Amino acid sequence: MLQIQVVNCIRELRIERGWSQEQLSALAGVSRQSIISIERNRYVPSLELALRLAQIFDRTVEAIFQLEELP
Repeated sequence: MLQIQVVNCIRELRIERGWSQEQLSALAGVSRQSIISIERNRYVPSLELALRLAQIFDRTVEAIFQLEELP
């Protein structure tokens, strides 16, 4: 059976803007721990949060989150 995971480029986008995890968490309305977990691909955000992050970064959800096949 094919296994997939959701990966993202939140960390890269955040660093590109010079934001701390704390700053991004405040903009997104979530905890810093949530941002850490999302950046480490340990937590897949809700649709609402994914849309909010896309809005914050002015990107599409698909540009931030992708499906990746696991070996």
